Amino acid sequence: MPTIEQFPFISVAGRPFERGVQYGQQARERVRLSMKLYGQTLVDLGFSESQRLALINSFVPAIEEFAAHYLDEMRGIAEGADVPFEDVVMINARTEVLARARAEKNRAVELEPDDGCTGALILPERSKSGNLLHAQNWDWRAECVDTAIVLRIRSDEGPDILTFVEAGGLARSGLNSAGVSITANYLESDRDFGQMGTPLSLIRRKVLEQQHFALALKAVATTPKSCSNNIMLGMAQGFGIDFECTTNESFPIYPGEDHLIVHANHWVNPVALCKLLDTGRASTPESSYRDWRVRRLLNEQEKLNLNDLKRALFDDFGTPYSVCRPPRPGSHDNLSATVAMIAMEPALGVMDAAPLPALNSVFTRYSLTEEPVVLEAGQ
Repeated sequence: MPTIEQFPFISVAGRPFERGVQYGQQARERVRLSMKLYGQTLVDLGFSESQRLALINSFVPAIEEFAAHYLDEMRGIAEGADVPFEDVVMINARTEVLARARAEKNRAVELEPDDGCTGALILPERSKSGNLLHAQNWDWRAECVDTAIVLRIRSDEGPDILTFVEAGGLARSGLNSAGVSITANYLESDRDFGQMGTPLSLIRRKVLEQQHFALALKAVATTPKSCSNNIMLGMAQGFGIDFECTTNESFPIYPGEDHLIVHANHWVNPVALCKLLDTGRASTPESSYRDWRVRRLLNEQEKLNLNDLKRALFDDFGTPYSVCRPPRPGSHDNLSATVAMIAMEPALGVMDAAPLPALNSVFTRYSLTEEPVVLEAGQ
């Protein structure tokens, strides 16, 4: 396998603006790559500079109402990376910004190319360590292997946070020192983009700021959204739940009798399927077997560890339309791939991450308390 650069580790502390400056300084080049990637889409849609700024700034009041300190942190990132504040807002609201941009230009309103992902959660009853395990393959633009980072936030206002995220973003997948973990993946329905809601990435960050799992559930289940999303939550004390979310409702999925939750990119909750139309099947037709494959592989063993969970997520059945996706042509003149495999043990405060896992089996272990360590095979 080729040598692939591991994800950079950024550690910050202090108040929101101070943390942002530290973040922007340490991740400057990757922040700039993120802003170019999504900014180019607006250029391609025909937005002038003034139109682009007006569009992005229209999201600021909603963010301020949701959590004003997120804007302080974004301003710090912009200062530290020496980029415009609006570009950092765009990174954090890219799904919603680009959807509205397409609507304004009378283009089909759709999510970005092939935002797939397969997530899995193992309750302590099935875990060899007796700890909850939580993991995800992030399927997205292959070039985002060069924009992603792992960010550790030592916070004065709440739990410390460890998150895998696109540079410039406040959160994506991750865990916190209170034992809360989160992953999220694409869903689509006929209710999408009919209302203004809180950007999805900021809901994920809100989850990771919670000291209590009940408040993490509240952040997911009750925050209005612009579009659908599937959000899986874990609690180190031994509970997990998945929410299939549309703009104004959230439909829970609980662990089955096998003490697992596995979710790909199609709606599963029967109440949801009675109330809305799953419009994402054309974008992710292989979703129908990805969750089946992962569950089947996990159920080959009675007790599981983090390596067993990784093994299931390395599955190449149906490649390149597989659980672990090698780079292949996507739907928007791009290469689509499993950009990262993320595997977490929240009780230990650790996250293992591998870039482009279809081409690379090397993981780095990131921690809330220790410095990163590259893992040997099988660790």
